[in-house]
Amino acid sequence: MWAILLLASIAAVSAEPRSFYGEKVFRALPQNAEHVELLKSMAQIAGLDFWLPDTAELVEQGKRADFHADSQASYEVQALLQQSGMPYEIMIDDLQEALEKQRDSNIRAVHSYEKYNDLDTINAWSANIAAQNPGLVSRSQMGSSYEGRPIYLLKVGKSGVNKKAVFIDCGFHAREWITPAFCQWFVKEAVNSYGVEAEFTSLLDSLDFYILPVLNVDGYVYTWTTNRMWRKTRSPNANSSCVGTDPNRNFNAGWCTVGASSRACDETYCGAAPESEPETKALANFIRQNIGSIKGYLTIHSYSQMLLFPYSYTYSIAKDHNELNSVAQGAVNKLTSLYRTKYTYGAGGTTIYLAAGGSDDWAYDTGVKYSFTFELRDTGRYGFALPETQIKPTSEETLLAVKYIANHIKNNA
Repeated sequence: MWAILLLASIAAVSAEPRSFYGEKVFRALPQNAEHVELLKSMAQIAGLDFWLPDTAELVEQGKRADFHADSQASYEVQALLQQSGMPYEIMIDDLQEALEKQRDSNIRAVHSYEKYNDLDTINAWSANIAAQNPGLVSRSQMGSSYEGRPIYLLKVGKSGVNKKAVFIDCGFHAREWITPAFCQWFVKEAVNSYGVEAEFTSLLDSLDFYILPVLNVDGYVYTWTTNRMWRKTRSPNANSSCVGTDPNRNFNAGWCTVGASSRACDETYCGAAPESEPETKALANFIRQNIGSIKGYLTIHSYSQMLLFPYSYTYSIAKDHNELNSVAQGAVNKLTSLYRTKYTYGAGGTTIYLAAGGSDDWAYDTGVKYSFTFELRDTGRYGFALPETQIKPTSEETLLAVKYIANHIKNNA
């Protein structure tokens, strides 16, 4: 009897969402090779959760590194940083407090475009907006996740023959909550603007937009129920107790060569094989099946305020580099015009870091010329704990950039 009660109490404790009280987010700027090695060794010994870059292996001299340390490790990490003479600052002094403040919207309706919505709410919303706008929006199931959840896709556009299409996905990395918020915002704006605002009406007459609000549905649910900082999918790994694959290292684009890990416990684990995850396989299959019409691929991530294009798995210049760079520059100018938010743009490998197996590089190599990755707000003040009050301005400015790219595709693809 006591054993059963003990097991029940353990289960109850483990079912509680992970707390982040006393945990800190640091920003360090390694000045030399010794600093780089110190960060890498601390990552291993203290189990640091790297926010930017995605893993300690990608830390470079002269480039900032943002990482989250648990409460026990935080003081030791801070002492080592001070002793080393490496410039650093504490971006978030208490991560739990920051996460609680993240939900700062006063709106607590079941669904709102200005708050973070859980997966059930997003799925109900997508069914509803398709039902209410049958001439403009339709919903289909693109696939299923490892845990059996449906992955819903919205098609937005006026029906027509031989239309070109743009594919936009959000929710690749589970903890990047601002990204599903943007995908919902985009659909709202499309529906509200059609027949009212000339530019969006023209885009919807000429193009179809495939909108995937959440790709990594299992991971996203897990961030709501269990661990807000979860990044990967939730599939088990052979011969390992560690769960999940990084979906944005799981595509056949220089798969598992640079900026990705073959170790299942790492945040950038590339998976057992390209498209090993049902979620990435479903996405790749859909694009392959519609490759004749899909001319643009936009994948929405956070954070760091960047607009990137191929390549990320190599320093080699893409054959369309000049045009993609020009489009990115124009899109960033549009974005910045609204709230003066500063964005960096360029090829992924040279602008941020080398990372193999990304969906943008894969889409480009598959034949989707206009392939871009957005890294939304912010630059680290809040990081993955971006407050709900920033959903509206973030989405408004990002929409301007997306419409710029879509107009270029409409006129040039």
